Amino acid sequence: MHAPTAAAALVAALAAPLAAATGTGSTPVARVLNKCSFPVTVWAVGSSVSPGYTLGAGGGTFAEGFARDPQTGGRALKVTRAPDGLFNGSPQLIFAYNLDAPNVWYDLSSVFGNALQGSNLVVASDEASCPKIQWPQGSPPAGSQVKVCTASRSVTLTLCA
Repeated sequence: MHAPTAAAALVAALAAPLAAATGTGSTPVARVLNKCSFPVTVWAVGSSVSPGYTLGAGGGTFAEGFARDPQTGGRALKVTRAPDGLFNGSPQLIFAYNLDAPNVWYDLSSVFGNALQGSNLVVASDEASCPKIQWPQGSPPAGSQVKVCTASRSVTLTLCA
């Protein structure tokens, strides 16, 4: 295989499951749902970084099946308002999770500012008894935001909830 072909195959292999994932199947996923009136870009980050995936305004969705990164352990879905925000110092919202079967630990944090200041942000499991994380104004409240719940149900970060 030629180098350009190998690189293209690698990019396609990484992007296909991410772009195709909607979180509607029976496999539990980490999901980002964009209910905002503007698009956002999401990257899946572990020991490698996926291509950016644009979520359209008013319902764009990104999901990946819960996975444990072989090098870092955890995974992070990083959200920015700028299409290239992961690489230019833009504010980032970070929905992180760590699969530790039979549980999944999840967290919400931000770096370089608050990417969705003024927007209601909610991280919630499909299991109603699991603890939620809520940032009513798009900025982190005081105290730990780390939660844990069963990994048998999906966990969703809803933007502009």
